[in-house]
Amino acid sequence: MCVALFIFVIFTSQCFAQSQTKSSSNSDSSQYMQQLTSIFDFVERNYVDEVDAKVLFEGALKGLMDSLGDPFSYYLDASALNGMNDTTTGNFGGVGLTITKAISSGDDKGSYVEVVSALEGTPGERAGIKAGDLIISIDGTDTSTINMEQVLKILRGTVGTKVSVVIRRGENMELPFTLERALIEVPTVKYGMIGKTGYLRLIEFTPLTAGRVQEALDSFKEAGYDSLILDLRNNPGGILSSAIDIADKFIDNGVIVSTKSRIAYENSVKFASPDNTVIPKGLPVVVLINHDSASCSEVLSGALKDSHVAYLVGERSYGKGSVQIILPMPNNIGIRLTIAKYYSPSDSNIHKIGIPPDLEIKNVEISKDDEIPFQNLIKDDVIVPYVKAHADMSEEDIASYAETLHKTYPLDLKFLRRLIRVQVYHGKEMPLYDSDYDSQLAKALEIVHDKNYAELVKNTKTLKQLENERLLAESAKTADASDSSSSGGSK
Repeated sequence: MCVALFIFVIFTSQCFAQSQTKSSSNSDSSQYMQQLTSIFDFVERNYVDEVDAKVLFEGALKGLMDSLGDPFSYYLDASALNGMNDTTTGNFGGVGLTITKAISSGDDKGSYVEVVSALEGTPGERAGIKAGDLIISIDGTDTSTINMEQVLKILRGTVGTKVSVVIRRGENMELPFTLERALIEVPTVKYGMIGKTGYLRLIEFTPLTAGRVQEALDSFKEAGYDSLILDLRNNPGGILSSAIDIADKFIDNGVIVSTKSRIAYENSVKFASPDNTVIPKGLPVVVLINHDSASCSEVLSGALKDSHVAYLVGERSYGKGSVQIILPMPNNIGIRLTIAKYYSPSDSNIHKIGIPPDLEIKNVEISKDDEIPFQNLIKDDVIVPYVKAHADMSEEDIASYAETLHKTYPLDLKFLRRLIRVQVYHGKEMPLYDSDYDSQLAKALEIVHDKNYAELVKNTKTLKQLENERLLAESAKTADASDSSSSGGSK
């Protein structure tokens, strides 16, 4: 999530500011407000039982936000509002899943809770929950019947207690997980050297991230790095200003990002400054992205791609190109509201589309043939107790146990080793990277040392070029379908 944080001391002053943007429908708005006030008063006075005005108000506010049809705009009760503050500034107790409420569209995806990402090192991530998974029940409660704040209340709880979730992945897989709640600390970065290549993983964008990135770049310079890999995989976003500050370290001129809104003061263009650039011009840089790279990580990767200072490897990103504010209100409630869309330097918005990598490389995934054995492996829950019973497993031990599992659960051995390795390092510091499993990182290392790297980056297409190609293809497809329909109908 890309969030612009604003604290408004007086709610009415924000309402006044917003009134500057009203269109010619002022009279309609006034009429609707009068009707709403009248209905509120009528219900409060005439309902068969005495009703709390606060309950009526909060119900109306929920309905107002739901009517927008935007999964990123919703009502926040006290618990949810405190939770939003926790996830952007500090730590909290829970399972480490960034979630959104899917909008009902008549299909099976419906109004279940969708996972945007699983924070690294958290119970949700260790269990193997991924972006795009749907949480269809929590502790037996169907999530399509409850709202976001109720979902958050159930997922969060006392550290050490457990919560059961059922995940739907794809069309057919339903996977039960029991997660033990932990203290979730908002992470920032991890970094280290791989030979002469600086490896920098951005886990989430917080107010501290840009400073941590500078510490990493300083250490790379001291080590004499000759290339850089920026890993944005599984990064759900965070604070927009943090992504802009980091992009400014790579780009020496031009636009980093622009935001467009019908509110005049939310329209802005952020430019790079040569005074802030610390990455040597021409240094080979590869950015790793995947489907779990969302929001601010897309701002950063899109800026580096459009500016031709990095080459993107991995999978198409999530596709969240909007900016939200948190608006606190009296009585410790509030709303989260989409106020703008952001655009890359080439003036492209990737909302619901995502950013395609310059080179697509997929790590091992579950295929259709793998669904049943994978479901059985999760349901049987054999890895965790085995690892607990065999402390300090070596890589040889991991490989041997993967071979044993493969006989019962015929999945890719590399994938099985990864599942085991995650549990082996539970409660410990995970290695900086997984050389056995991570084919995307392996390819990135090849590219930063390719003698033709400069030409490779120079010839990449901007997001606007890709957008125009897509629109032309869609237009041609529509025209072909129209021509086919016309010729078929004339006899």
